[in-house]
Amino acid sequence: MTDYPYADPLVDLGDVHELAREIVVIPNRNVDLVPNIGLIGGTHSVLVVDTGLGPRNAERVLRFATSYANGRRLYLTTTHFHPEHAFGAQVFAGEATYLVNAAQADDLATKGVGYLAMFRQLGEPVARELHDVRIPIPDHTYDDTYTLDLGGRTVHLRPTGRAHSKGDQVVTVPDEGILFTGDLAEAGQFAIFPWFPPYDVDVSGVRWIEVMDRLAGEGHRIVVPGHGDVGDARLLVQVRDYLTELRDETWRRRDSGVSEETTAAEIRDLMIRRHPDWRLPEWIERGVGCLCSEHPRDHSRSDGAD
Repeated sequence: MTDYPYADPLVDLGDVHELAREIVVIPNRNVDLVPNIGLIGGTHSVLVVDTGLGPRNAERVLRFATSYANGRRLYLTTTHFHPEHAFGAQVFAGEATYLVNAAQADDLATKGVGYLAMFRQLGEPVARELHDVRIPIPDHTYDDTYTLDLGGRTVHLRPTGRAHSKGDQVVTVPDEGILFTGDLAEAGQFAIFPWFPPYDVDVSGVRWIEVMDRLAGEGHRIVVPGHGDVGDARLLVQVRDYLTELRDETWRRRDSGVSEETTAAEIRDLMIRRHPDWRLPEWIERGVGCLCSEHPRDHSRSDGAD
């Protein structure tokens, strides 16, 4: 187990803020492995978006959600299967109906145990939060867009196809123009590429660009990223443009016969110079590795299905 160099990954309820009527966010405060968590309310139900890392964080979220709901029915969804977003769902069993897209449910079933073991090696603070985790099993799954009636407000759950993960989904609140992206978008940091060959190679930089291009064109008023500050549609454009920049710089070097190791080193330096205020530059090299594998003339893995 390695030393964990960051703040403990704990959900903090001290700065909950309202985005619109009956829509609040528990912000991650730019703490690593803490997601932005949403609550979306209607007249008879409340939807919670993401759980935090492990049971202890999820218990905090559930207590807050129960108080916020004040007798209304609770639903839970998660934007994707990664531990800080979904590995507290067991706490909601019997208290909320847990529903996700089918591809995410498959990720939980096939990759959950491996990710649990990997994250436990990140350091004692992370391992402590993941103690006694059980990989969650959703109550309901869906294939296409799922419309959830909360009473006077509908919320759309929508899978995007493979991008940051195979099972990404976004959550939209049409009456307020609000989009929850999960880790498809981050604010103030380099995009997280979970590129871990040979164990997980489902991230697709090429498809991620396509997803962000679609989302950027939908006219969302408020964007809640997986991590970082809440923004507007410009955040979606910024992420799309960075991913495009990363692809183009990677593929240009591959076209010239530059090795992947040299490509990664050169692009890391370049991206840090271009985005000096962004956090977590260690994800740049992972992105380069993913995009090298997707180069049209250097394609080393199956393109797979959405």
